[in-house]
Amino acid sequence: MVARRRRPRTGRVRVLDILDGRDPVVGRKVAYAINFLIVLAAVSYAASTMPGNPPAVETALVAIDVLVSAVFCIEYFLRLYAAPRRLGYALSFWGIIDLLAWAPAVFLSLDVATTVRLVRLVLVLRLLKLLRYSRALLRIARAFRAARDELTVFAVVALFTLYLAAVGIYHFEHDAQPDVFSSVPTSFWWAVVTLTTVGYGDIVPITVGGRIFASVAILVGMAIFAVPAGILASALISGEIEEITGEIEEISGEIEELREEIEEDASESQQEKGKET
Repeated sequence: MVARRRRPRTGRVRVLDILDGRDPVVGRKVAYAINFLIVLAAVSYAASTMPGNPPAVETALVAIDVLVSAVFCIEYFLRLYAAPRRLGYALSFWGIIDLLAWAPAVFLSLDVATTVRLVRLVLVLRLLKLLRYSRALLRIARAFRAARDELTVFAVVALFTLYLAAVGIYHFEHDAQPDVFSSVPTSFWWAVVTLTTVGYGDIVPITVGGRIFASVAILVGMAIFAVPAGILASALISGEIEEITGEIEEISGEIEELREEIEEDASESQQEKGKET
C-alpha cells in the first residue's frame, strides 16, 4: 500500500495559513491572539472616550493603541507579502479593513488638525476583523447568496407595503394632524417604525380610522418582516445538508479507495503465494 504524500507548502502559503488560523501547529493560537487584540482595541477605544481619565490610564490606553496598531500593521504587510495577487488583496474588502485597522493611528499620532481626530472612528472597523475568522459568518454569507432571489422579492414587497402604509396613514391623519403627517414622504417614518413593530411613539394616529389602519399595519408588518428569518433558516439548513452530504461522499470515496487497495494487496499476496508453491 502506497501512502499518499501531502504537497509541500511554500512559505507564502504557510504564512497565510497561520494568519487565517488554518495552520495545524500555531494557526489556532495566532487566530485567538488576533481576536484578543481586536477585542482589546475595542475596549480601549470605548475607555478613551470617558471623561476624566487619570493620566496613568490615558498613558496605558495610548500604549495599548500603539501595540495593537503595530501588530495589525505587521499582519497587513505579511498578508500583502503572502497574497497570491497583492494588488487584488490591497483593493479587496478585507485588504481595506486590514489597512484601516492600523493606518488611522499613524495620522492620529501626528496630532494635526482637530478634524483628523474623526478618523479615530475608523478604529471601530477593527471589530470587522473578527468576522474574518468566523466560519459561522461564512455559512450565513452562503445562505444569503443562496436565498438572494427570495430576499429580493421580499425587499420589493416590503417597500411596496411601506409605501401603502405611508399613503394610508397620510389619508387618515393629514386633516387631523397637518403638521405631523404633512406629506406622504414624512409619513414614511411612521410606516417604518410601525411595520417593523418598533413603535417609538413620537408620531401616533389620533383618529378612529387612523388607529384602525395602524392596527392592521402592525399585523401586516409582523407577518411580512418575519419572512426573512424563515428564508435564511431554510437556506442555512440546506447549506448544512449540502456540507454533510459532501463530507459523506468524500468519506465514501476514501473508503472505496481503501477497499480497492486492500483487494489489490490481497490479490498480490495470493499471486506471490502461488509462485512460491
